[in-house]
Amino acid sequence: MSILHDKLPLQTPNLTSQNIDKIAALFPNCITEMLDEEKSTPDHKVYKRGINFELLKQMLSPDVVDGDEAYEFTWVGKKASIVEANKPIRKTLRPCPEESKNWDDTENLYIEGDNLEVLKLLQESYLGKVKMIYIDPPYNTGHDFIYPDSFIMDMDEYNDGTGYFDEDGNVNYSRENILTAGRYHSDWCSMIYSRLLLARNLLSDNGVIFISIDDNSQDDLKKCCGEIFGESNFVSQLIWEKKFAPQNDDKYITAVHDYILVYAKDKAKWSPKLQERDSSALQKFKNPDNDPRGVWTSGDLTSKTKAAGHSYAITSPSGKEFYPPEGRQWAPAYETYLKLKSENRLWFGEKGDNVPRQKQFLTEIQNGVVPTSILFHSECGHNQEAKKELISLLPGIGNSFETPKPVRLLMKLLNLVQLSDNDIILDFFSGSATTAHAVMQLNTKDNGHRKFIMVQLPEPCDEKSEAYKAGYKTICDIGKERIRRAGEKVREESPLTTQNLDIGFRVFKLDDANMKDVYYSAEEYSQTNLEDLESNIKEDRTDLDLLFGCLLDWGLPLSMPYRSEKIGNCTVHTYAPGDAALNVPDALIACFDSNVPENVIKEIAKRKPRRAVFRDSSFASSPEKINVFEIFKLYAPDTDVKVI
Repeated sequence: MSILHDKLPLQTPNLTSQNIDKIAALFPNCITEMLDEEKSTPDHKVYKRGINFELLKQMLSPDVVDGDEAYEFTWVGKKASIVEANKPIRKTLRPCPEESKNWDDTENLYIEGDNLEVLKLLQESYLGKVKMIYIDPPYNTGHDFIYPDSFIMDMDEYNDGTGYFDEDGNVNYSRENILTAGRYHSDWCSMIYSRLLLARNLLSDNGVIFISIDDNSQDDLKKCCGEIFGESNFVSQLIWEKKFAPQNDDKYITAVHDYILVYAKDKAKWSPKLQERDSSALQKFKNPDNDPRGVWTSGDLTSKTKAAGHSYAITSPSGKEFYPPEGRQWAPAYETYLKLKSENRLWFGEKGDNVPRQKQFLTEIQNGVVPTSILFHSECGHNQEAKKELISLLPGIGNSFETPKPVRLLMKLLNLVQLSDNDIILDFFSGSATTAHAVMQLNTKDNGHRKFIMVQLPEPCDEKSEAYKAGYKTICDIGKERIRRAGEKVREESPLTTQNLDIGFRVFKLDDANMKDVYYSAEEYSQTNLEDLESNIKEDRTDLDLLFGCLLDWGLPLSMPYRSEKIGNCTVHTYAPGDAALNVPDALIACFDSNVPENVIKEIAKRKPRRAVFRDSSFASSPEKINVFEIFKLYAPDTDVKVI
């Protein structure tokens, strides 16, 4: 006799689930998600597969079934994803100078943490300040991805209603490919939707976002972007040739391309950068008649216009008469034609007896060509090239990234944007930090000062991976080291002087707020016992933690220079120092010491910074704290003073 341990009792087949499977096979468009009221609680919603009976009725009816219709794109969890994007958080970014490079001088940022929360924290400091965003989000491959937002439903609970496991608790292989299951579309759409809502706020009015995506998710992504950025701001769906050879183990067709969706914040205020003409394009411009205006090429003189006055005879220098071909007319009106003829802007061939064409001088056409939508690997690189780039910089990481992006691809995208010298480029799915590498490389071309912000979840490396064995515990470890080495490499290889090239970065890590979760009722804040209240700042927080926490609260960028000095026995921090000669005040002055004497407060006030901040424990009593505000009213009435 055999004894079964840890097994659930045998159950009868789930006939409802089987019936839904049968309907799904016939009418897959009628399968949807619905709330499982039996398993759901007020705090936790559970969903199961269901049938859209209204749509099923229509599928089975030869006539139009009554009911309201509207074009919409929705999924289970869409409203929750919007709520999640708008929900406030009690988090901060803690500075890590010891993991940074050139902390004091750099304006680049590398931030470790869940990008949804990081994007929330950056809303004030970088609102409307980012010129370009590039992201390569996790593709929806039918497997869980590591962005467990609160609105994503539990895997086991969802599987109970989908039949992913059979009655014995084993994987139902007939349903193993659950890429089409609503849960995965819902999860993925919710994940990307909330993040794009926040990302759009950071884009400048003339900013643009590029998003890499594959066939599985491009349709969902495009619909999400159409809602968030507006369909009118769609620029293009670029096709990048990521591979150069078929894979013989593919069952159907090898996908040798990915897409890159391009959306402008405001298409009326954005235009792509014209691309340089290659040598083959320039070879088309010649000067066979020695025209003093220089080299030229010729263009078709006809068009499909139906306007009056565009059908007339043109006589060539040889005396041959030409009329426009059937179905077309001359593009210029007769008066314009006469002007072109008098200015020697028509070309009839070297013998003067060919169909007339119009001269187009190189000096008179726009300085470059309009970009095209296909990005060939010969110009923009491919996945294998990207892997070689990574391994050459970090020899020990092996194949830690399945589909990294090559630097040439990011350089191409950067060159599609009319970037100014100090623009900010953001990548909040940083991965191997190719975007940072490309920004530094672009700056070497013209000694530019464009800045990058990289955001990456500290996803652990597989302990069996080569990267982990080489000392890289997380994806962030790989990204940071890649930037360090890539920066030195681009500096060494640059043909220009790169003394001012910024190849550093400040590291910040997402953490709980600097303040304790301590609240007092209104009556507890009496003047008599205010000094007796417990400090509301956590014991492990440093001056630097508090300083940069204040920057986020006040909406100041995290990349400005600062200095620390002694005034009396107190340490005083000046962030974004001003210029007294130009009447530019310091952005912020902070002092977090205990028992700050009045002479130090007066010295800070006399400098008239835009903002000043102290901690509550800087003052021994309530009267001393009140005196601080009186001192600033006297010496610096325009300074915004805060006590934390």
